[in-house]
Amino acid sequence: MKKLIARLLKQEDPSVYQLKDGQLEPTLRTIDLIGLGTGMVVGTAIFTLPGIVAAEHTGPAVPLAFIVAAIGAGLSALAYAETASVLPFAGSAFSWMNVLFGEFFGWIAGWALLAEYFISVAFVASGWSAYMQGFLASFGIKLPTALTGGFNPTSGSYVDIFAAIAILAVGWLLSHGVHQVARIENTIVAIKLLVIILFIVVGATAIHTQNYHPFIPAHRPGTTFGGWTGIMAGASQIFIAYVGFDAIAANTAETKNPQKTMPRGLIGTLVLGTSFFIVVSLVLVGMFKYSRYANNAEPAAWALRESGHYLTANILSVVALIGIFSALIAILLASSRLIYAFGRDGLLPSFLGHVDAKRVPNRALWTITVLAMVLGSIFPFTFLATLVSAGTLVAFIFVSLGIYALRRREGKDLPEAQFKMPGYPILPAVSVIFSAVIFWNLNVDAKWMMVGWFAIGLLVYFLYGIRHSTLAKKG
Repeated sequence: MKKLIARLLKQEDPSVYQLKDGQLEPTLRTIDLIGLGTGMVVGTAIFTLPGIVAAEHTGPAVPLAFIVAAIGAGLSALAYAETASVLPFAGSAFSWMNVLFGEFFGWIAGWALLAEYFISVAFVASGWSAYMQGFLASFGIKLPTALTGGFNPTSGSYVDIFAAIAILAVGWLLSHGVHQVARIENTIVAIKLLVIILFIVVGATAIHTQNYHPFIPAHRPGTTFGGWTGIMAGASQIFIAYVGFDAIAANTAETKNPQKTMPRGLIGTLVLGTSFFIVVSLVLVGMFKYSRYANNAEPAAWALRESGHYLTANILSVVALIGIFSALIAILLASSRLIYAFGRDGLLPSFLGHVDAKRVPNRALWTITVLAMVLGSIFPFTFLATLVSAGTLVAFIFVSLGIYALRRREGKDLPEAQFKMPGYPILPAVSVIFSAVIFWNLNVDAKWMMVGWFAIGLLVYFLYGIRHSTLAKKG
């Protein structure tokens, strides 16, 4: 037993990661990181979640749910920023935990990240499909019901064809390298933010103040709607909105001067994203009574059309399509680097850790692309959203706890951090507790799904990973 425990806690030498990740080309700048992060954060969630969360949990108080989620994400962002500045490796939390706590904990953190990133690809693609269908419907174009959503025979849908096409297109784009993609992403993000500002300005003219009353509806016993129960439940679901900032950490090995640029990219993304979330959600719930947004995956464009602003609605729909596509770029990029890191370490088949002549891990990229196409085209939008939030929160907890192990080694066998999480040792603990509380407020299905997900992960690790990892080969 002692031998097994020692094996599980065996830590990776950070110099090994530096050597292996040296095959990847460091081209990303601060502006590229903020572009990728904002492309994800101000992507699917801002166009899809505010209406759903308002109708199901918070009522008009949806901005408060975003603020609560932002506090939790912000604390974790500080932990991510310090860790990334010391350990600039691909795979973010997976690689970090391998170095700080040992391979087993690295695998657990990485498996949580896989739920976050991999399922995010499918979630984002589902959101893109919903907007594409809404946009086409405004011109009287409708797909056969069988091709419009995840597998649900009772409603007549079997596959979400647009979700599959979007994932395939992004996979092809990323296969040509990071540098070119970053330029495209920055342009898309700039256009997207300008149009969101247009929505805010135009939507503000259609606000009816009575829609804000009561701002925090009374709690409905036996449900997650209303009161602070609803706000916390909403914050739990909204956490998916903040996947983007931590996803860019998976690209640390491809970042120029990551000690400085990665903290700036992480924190800049969070601040910019949260500001837009709050203002957009305030305008949205002011335009129509929150209950009218139930099960509406394209609330912003719908609200504009219902208010008679058809031109702005169509512009928003087009930009939302492009913007959500940019989010798909960011999260599929992060997913592929995580899978690469698994293959690099031998915890999944080693061919996934291969880097081609273009200095791109294309085998990992195409593997995750194909799997995400299957997932995104079959599973429904709301199911995916909940599971992503759960994976995100588990990863946040690990990284925040990792600060304690990191500080003991900084300036010894690890470099001194150029950015340090303030309020040590109190703030990392607050971050852990905050994320744990949000996780607890997830619905029961999400928690049970995560239990099942980790059960599968343990099977994969003990049946394959522990025997084939690079650490196992070292003896």
